[in-house]
Amino acid sequence: MSCSECQRKLESHPRQPTDKGASAPRLSICIATYGRGTFIGETLDSILGQLAPGVEIIIVDGASPDDTPEVMARYLSRCSQIRYYREQENSGVDRDYDKAVGYATGEFCWLMTDDDLLRPGAVASVLGVLDHKIDLAIVNAEVRNADFSKKVEPSLLKFSENRVYGTPDHERFFLEVATYLSFIGCVVIRRTLWLDRDRSSYHGSLFLHVGVIFQHPPIDRVCVIADPLITIRYGNAMWTPRWFEIWLFKWPELVWSFSDYSDRAKAAVCPREPWKDIRRLFFYRATGGYTPNEYRRFLSSKVGGVRRVLSFGIAMIPGVAANILGSLYFGLLKREARLSIHNLLHGPHANPVTHWVARLLDI
Repeated sequence: MSCSECQRKLESHPRQPTDKGASAPRLSICIATYGRGTFIGETLDSILGQLAPGVEIIIVDGASPDDTPEVMARYLSRCSQIRYYREQENSGVDRDYDKAVGYATGEFCWLMTDDDLLRPGAVASVLGVLDHKIDLAIVNAEVRNADFSKKVEPSLLKFSENRVYGTPDHERFFLEVATYLSFIGCVVIRRTLWLDRDRSSYHGSLFLHVGVIFQHPPIDRVCVIADPLITIRYGNAMWTPRWFEIWLFKWPELVWSFSDYSDRAKAAVCPREPWKDIRRLFFYRATGGYTPNEYRRFLSSKVGGVRRVLSFGIAMIPGVAANILGSLYFGLLKREARLSIHNLLHGPHANPVTHWVARLLDI
């Protein structure tokens, strides 16, 4: 069967009436993908061996320009539990995940990423948690480098056991988990809850799921799974060229938009204006994320006086020099900040000092 024939056959399925005698799947693993033909097969391989009755995979392809359709054709021929939708044009990651949930038929939707891996037993562990009458599950993850050869962080959430949050705990949940939730692949949400909440306001934010989770009213039945069930392929994000804008503007704007959480809690998750922090600017300069172009585009009209001089001066520091200083700082004083060292190592200004620090810390 050709790729187009496979696609037409699978795409027609969710638009047909459901058989009255058939029960809806318990879990839909929803993946939005774009240009990941090199990686998505490995992701699917980590899932397929764990599939059980009542689990489906929904893939929305935002008009990938690479060989993603050909890769998917091979998997469609192997597994009837996969449904693949190729969009005619790219409408952005937020809309594509929203479409995936719309196409899904499961009671819960796992918003899985297109280049990371599920660890053995992950699906069974999540299904077990869903039996406890929750609306939202958050799945912990480990972090490895881009080829999975080295473990960068064994566990992003430092939880020793599962945690359950009820209605009185919404601020504690926000404090303890919101930063981690910038990673969409950890979210397993009741489909009806997702569809009942505002999504359109968060299209284009790059963090639609965070908007759905923390908008009013707070979700009152949440479980965080402590065991890392996902392996993140770190340093492979599609938005890496935009990360200065994303983390210093888009992310804080979103975090500070939520009305049900105190300013103290929001400040603990993210400063309201992190671009005012000279140390952050220096780090972004060291990793290649902050250049004179970012200064002109984002900061020149916002800062004045001494801060203007410092912001411009940091943008003009030679990137290699900033990277050396940053590497020595983290290598000597902040060895626990392994993700920061990884960012320095894989930025455009990495140098022998950066590689020496990474070897020292086995990164």
